[in-house]
Amino acid sequence: MPGGRLTQPERQQIATGLADGLAYAEIARRLDRPTSTVTREVMRNGGPTGYRADLAHRATEHRAHRRKPAAPRGTAAAPQAHGRDPEAVQAFEETFTTVMMASGMPKMMARVMAALTLADAGSLTASELADRLQVSPASISKAVTFLDSQDLIRRERDDRRRERYTVDDDVWYQSMMASARAIAQIVETARQGVTVLGSDTPAGNRLENVARFLDFVSETTSRAAAQARDILHSKPPAAPEDAPTDPGGSGSS
Repeated sequence: MPGGRLTQPERQQIATGLADGLAYAEIARRLDRPTSTVTREVMRNGGPTGYRADLAHRATEHRAHRRKPAAPRGTAAAPQAHGRDPEAVQAFEETFTTVMMASGMPKMMARVMAALTLADAGSLTASELADRLQVSPASISKAVTFLDSQDLIRRERDDRRRERYTVDDDVWYQSMMASARAIAQIVETARQGVTVLGSDTPAGNRLENVARFLDFVSETTSRAAAQARDILHSKPPAAPEDAPTDPGGSGSS
C-alpha cells in the first residue's frame, strides 16, 4: 500500500466516493490505502456529510506548516502485548479517537477515553496518560474531570495510593442511560412548550410530535440498554488447556 500523505486527487476520489454512498472500506480499496486512513481523513475534515476535498487538502497543508521540524518525543508506536502490531494499534487508536470526536466529544477527552478503553487493564494513572499521549498533566486533569462528570470513567486508588482512571465494564451502559435521561429532559421541556403555545396551534402540534418521538426513543434506549447490559460483562474465552500427550487415551507405555 502507498504511504505518505493523501494527495489532492486522492481526496477528490474520497469526496466522490462519499457522494456515491460508498463505504470507507470500498473507497480505501479503490485508493489502495488502509481503511483507517480514509476514516481519519473524513472524520477530521467535516465527516461524511461535510467533507470537501479542497478544504481538507488546505487544512492538512496548514497543519503541516504549523508542526515543528523536529519530531516530537514518543511518536514511535509503543511496544504492544499479545503480539499485536504496534503500528496497527496506533492507527486504530487514532481512528477510534476521531470517531468519538465526530460524535461531539472534545479532542483531549476523546484521546483519554480511547487510551483507557484500549488499555488491557482498562485503567491508567495521570502520569501514564500524560506520557502515552505526550501532553501536560493539566490537560489530563481537565479531560478526566469532564469524563468523570459524564460518568464515563471512575477514579480509584491503587496499592501505591496513586489515583487511577478506569473505564469499567458498565461505562457504555451508563453512557446510554445518561443519553436517555437527557432526551427525557427535552421531552419534558417540549411538553411545557405545548402548554404555553397551545396544543391546537401549528407550533404546539409540532412540539407535541417532537415530544412523542423523543419519548419513544428515550424509553426504547433505556429498555434496550438494560436488556443488553450483560453483554458488557462477557469475558473472552479461556485459553485451551494443553492437549494430552496421548490423544487416544490408551495409557500404554
